[in-house]
Amino acid sequence: MNEIFGFDAFSPKEIAEKVDTVGVAKARLPLLSMLMLAVLAGAFIGLGALYFVVVKSDPTMGFAARQVLGGVAFALGLILVIVAGAELFTGNNLLVMAWADRKISTMELVRSWAIVCIGNFIGATGLAALVFLSHHPDMNQGAIAREYLNIAAAKLTMPFWTAFFRDVLCNALVCLAVWMALAGRSVVDKTVAIVFPISAFVAAGFEHSVANMYLVPMAMLLQYGGLVSEAVPALTWLDFMGSLFPVLAGNLIGGTVFVGLVYHLIYHRDQ
Repeated sequence: MNEIFGFDAFSPKEIAEKVDTVGVAKARLPLLSMLMLAVLAGAFIGLGALYFVVVKSDPTMGFAARQVLGGVAFALGLILVIVAGAELFTGNNLLVMAWADRKISTMELVRSWAIVCIGNFIGATGLAALVFLSHHPDMNQGAIAREYLNIAAAKLTMPFWTAFFRDVLCNALVCLAVWMALAGRSVVDKTVAIVFPISAFVAAGFEHSVANMYLVPMAMLLQYGGLVSEAVPALTWLDFMGSLFPVLAGNLIGGTVFVGLVYHLIYHRDQ
């Protein structure tokens, strides 16, 4: 099959088989292993978001340069998840293929998504606390800290349906990045496959639920620490939790329906 495609990578049909196999293994991980890997993934995505904010906070670059370079920086998060190994809610939406093929049960699917989402939240918010204590946001005369506030305010004031559809588009690209990374046979292959879809969704301003679990708590910690901006209202946990609903729902639809189930219909429907 690889000879047909003319390069040393797994074909799309072979990727579909790998997604099924990996999905079964992921869904049946022991509870502690699944939770710890999910905590790692939350922290990894947080590191990508941290890198993104450093780029985004530089006022000397133009809009497109900041968006694209920030997106490339953010790709660090998924590279760490795929190469170092971790369990990420958005990428794990592809488990729907194993479920549609009746290789895992509905209970196993929901259990995995719930535990991984909780673990991602712990990892992302935990990293936010560590970064806050490190005084990293004080760099560049506080420009990084101010950028966190601006980003968080924009996320919490975004209309429900705008956030939802941005999340759908985001996770379609994230799951395509995971899909293409599974085609690769080396770390370089996987990294190249990840960078372009991830930088595209970031540059386009789409919304990633786990990244928000780092960015918004970081902004709230900065406000609690005394950083005040007249342009940014007080950020609350209630507002944050309310904003997560459209983000999680949109990410779920984008990953499961527009990637997982589409490829299931293409390659496994007859099975």
